[in-house]
Amino acid sequence: MGFDTFCSLDSSDPFWDWNRTWYTSNPDLTQCFQNTVLVWLPCLYLWMCAPIYLVYLRSHDQGYICMTHLNKAKTAVGVLLWAICWSDVFYSFWERGHGSSIPAPAHLVSPLILGITMLLATLLVQYERIKGVQSCGVLLIYWLLALLCATVTFRSKILQALEQLWTVSVWRYTTFYIYYFLLLASLFLSCLTDKPPLFSQATKDPNPCPEPGASFLSRITFWWINRLMVTAYRRPLEEKDLWSLNLEDRSHRVVPQLVLRWNTECQKVKRTEQKTLYSPNTEVKEDRAVEESEILIVRPQKTKEPSLFWALCLTFGPYFLISCLYKIIQDVLMFVGPEILRLLIHFVNDSSAPAWRGFFYTALLFMCNCVQSIILQKYFHVCFVSGMRLRTAIIGAVYRKALVISSAARRSSTVGEIVNLMSVDAQRFMDLITYINMIWSAPLQVVLALYFLWQILGPSVLAGVAVMVLMVPVNAVIAMKTKTYQVAQMKSKDSRIKLMNEMLNGIKVLKLYAWELAFKDKVSEIRESELRVLKKTAYLGAVSTFTWVCAPFLVALSTFTVYVLSDEHNVLDAQKAFVSLALFNILRFPLNMLPMVISSMVQASVSLKRLRVFLSHEELQQDSVEHKSVAGSPYSISIVDWSFQLVQS
Repeated sequence: MGFDTFCSLDSSDPFWDWNRTWYTSNPDLTQCFQNTVLVWLPCLYLWMCAPIYLVYLRSHDQGYICMTHLNKAKTAVGVLLWAICWSDVFYSFWERGHGSSIPAPAHLVSPLILGITMLLATLLVQYERIKGVQSCGVLLIYWLLALLCATVTFRSKILQALEQLWTVSVWRYTTFYIYYFLLLASLFLSCLTDKPPLFSQATKDPNPCPEPGASFLSRITFWWINRLMVTAYRRPLEEKDLWSLNLEDRSHRVVPQLVLRWNTECQKVKRTEQKTLYSPNTEVKEDRAVEESEILIVRPQKTKEPSLFWALCLTFGPYFLISCLYKIIQDVLMFVGPEILRLLIHFVNDSSAPAWRGFFYTALLFMCNCVQSIILQKYFHVCFVSGMRLRTAIIGAVYRKALVISSAARRSSTVGEIVNLMSVDAQRFMDLITYINMIWSAPLQVVLALYFLWQILGPSVLAGVAVMVLMVPVNAVIAMKTKTYQVAQMKSKDSRIKLMNEMLNGIKVLKLYAWELAFKDKVSEIRESELRVLKKTAYLGAVSTFTWVCAPFLVALSTFTVYVLSDEHNVLDAQKAFVSLALFNILRFPLNMLPMVISSMVQASVSLKRLRVFLSHEELQQDSVEHKSVAGSPYSISIVDWSFQLVQS
């Protein structure tokens, strides 16, 4: 049974009709398409998202929200929608038994699927309340998608009522209009946010961050930050104006996670070393007994180092993967714009095309850019939050290690090195996280851009590919030299900070013996060597930036030149030129960002090695430190019923 028979028993209602949908001045979808695809599409979305969302809610219990008027209204509207759908199902059965004509299977199956889906949506509303969810994006997208699909059917039913009044089914029209306005109510209610859960941190905090309690629309548009921006516009911000950090962003939640992962990696290495030490792989030849000297004198094996990179991935990788999903969607939408532009230019050149296509292409281009902008900003938000947590965790781990490091290891790690680890090296990881996805996104964008350019300009694109391939070895050499200079710069910086710290600690002795000029020369010498390395790095960065800034222009110039000169029939018209320039403009960003990301990765690899070496140092034995406490109290110092006052003379 095909779709035509599924929608109408006499196959009078086709599933798709181009003459009715596209090649007409008044487009409309067929009734079969409206009763099947437009009904099933929102249901398919919710049933695909529901299992994942339920698992997420079960693992992220935020408390319990008491039944509020908003929650009661959502539940009531959901029950009414469920009842409307089932009334259509019962009406189809009534028609089959009492009507003159037997209804098509679509009039029975589609309301049944829709009714079950409405029941699922209503149950999700209550389960969200139990788990403390104040605003849901999954259900809001479902209501929006259902409303958009129903709007098409709403327009079609109005046109049918105006043109073919005798074909109107009063019951189905009445239930559909009620269904449509209930969808509007559900969408409006989903835009609102519920009150915080019982015993949540937001009720205890005097100045909580409004982000967790903001609605879904407020979060994706960052509307929740407007109050702070208005306050900053009116007067300078003060400390009391700043919100408290979210619980998942605070150091007491972030730092222990990284420390636990790092200790696990260290324990793995220790267990491997112990297994190798106590289980030597000795071979007995000719049934000869193994002497003690053969066991003690063993070839030294290379010790395996614990992986700080893997510990960072396990700690912050799951949240950071959300940005990868955003980036994939944004990259795909980026290439939708040039395709819509091609269709729009083709519409302008075609005088016989109906006017509604121009409005359709323009609205589609506007919506595509809006969605792309929202997804891109959410991507950067996730990246910045991940970078902030990563930097906080690294600083906390280094600070904790500095407090428990042994005396032997302290001699190899100066104060200047520790300061650099917490400031410079941690900041480099935060800077890298923002654009680390360009490592795979940039090649993807380049491949997609070249593919679409091949569809427009043909083999002439190979000229642009050759220009990009020639620039890769240049960038590789620059990256290798940058890494060398980076290591030298960090050594000079550590020496300079160490010397400055010694000078400040011994400033009295330095003044007493008049050693200012001598130490000034030493500091200046270290600083001069550091500046020489920085100067070379700046020259390399300038060369890298110049080559990659010129790359899109050279790629476009070489491609257009080869395209025009290769064949006299190749004409560079407006459609090819504008669409190709749009694709070349997309190509510009990955080509410009890729060398910067490679340079940042080189710097981060140096910082990663420095952090791994420092965190691998031996710690003080716990039984070597004595913690004295007051008798009957777990604290070393206790002050009870005291008042303090600062007296200024």
